[in-house]
Amino acid sequence: MRLLVVGGTGTLGRQIARRALEQGHSVRCLARNPRKGAFLKEWGAEVIQGNLCRPETLPPALADIDAVVDAATARATDSLSIRQVDWQGKVNLIQAAKTAGVERYLFFSILGAEDYPQVPLMEIKSCTEKYLTQVDLNYTIFQLAGFMQGLIGQYAIPILENQSVWMTGESSPTAYMDTQDIAKLALRALEVPATERRTLPLVGPKAWTAAEIIALCERLSGRQARISKVPLGVLRGMRGLTRCFQWTYNISDRLAFAEVLASGKPLTADMSEVYPILGLDPQDVASLESYLQEYFGRILKKLKELDYEQENSQGSKSKKKGLFF
Repeated sequence: MRLLVVGGTGTLGRQIARRALEQGHSVRCLARNPRKGAFLKEWGAEVIQGNLCRPETLPPALADIDAVVDAATARATDSLSIRQVDWQGKVNLIQAAKTAGVERYLFFSILGAEDYPQVPLMEIKSCTEKYLTQVDLNYTIFQLAGFMQGLIGQYAIPILENQSVWMTGESSPTAYMDTQDIAKLALRALEVPATERRTLPLVGPKAWTAAEIIALCERLSGRQARISKVPLGVLRGMRGLTRCFQWTYNISDRLAFAEVLASGKPLTADMSEVYPILGLDPQDVASLESYLQEYFGRILKKLKELDYEQENSQGSKSKKKGLFF
């Protein structure tokens, strides 16, 4: 199948591109800056320059494409706003895909987006879901909760480096999922007609609070976390401040997402219907315990090797000094 992966340089998009190539699909990736997609070329993908906010650049990217996998989203540091990329840009892409006669369209949304109209990204995701259902495309919408990969920078690395782990107090239990598993399940949907014109959750096997994740990291690393709590009111104040400047709009919109994570409402869903539809075994999906255990095992082994090399190097220097005195 000939796939266009949008957002191929991102955390999820790169996993989709890699797995699709491994499965023998022809993969084309849309990128505003093709140089940032050099690693995708090395994997065997075609990288074509294009911009969701410039609709005239989309038809060449969609030529001879069977399915679009839309994993793009605005970054906090982008010059373009979330509304420009995640709403107007997606409308441009959906319209262009329809015009090009694309057979399938996969879109990644956020679980419970319709419940948070006051949060810009959630409102936009919900509106995009509704828009897709009104367009004559064989869409599949996947509602995600969170990526396990994001927990490395948020919890694992600060604990290993004895840096502060920031919390807002109460946190919503979240069923994080490995992006490799998300990629596997999403690509499987392209082969299953029963997923057409459906909205399906894609979440991990268990919902975890921030406190539970920290405790797990402490146990696996053998180190104690330094926890710093930030009142939600402070984040709201920071959001108001960043709204004062156009170049910090995206940061402000991301800070608004703290309202979701601090709501206490679980970000999880029943997957009992999804696995049979996709014909996959739930046991094949990574748990957060196994994911973090593998990460800490690999990192701690590397740290021990570095300590050993450093000790040997110091020992050699001492012996050399002994030869001259």
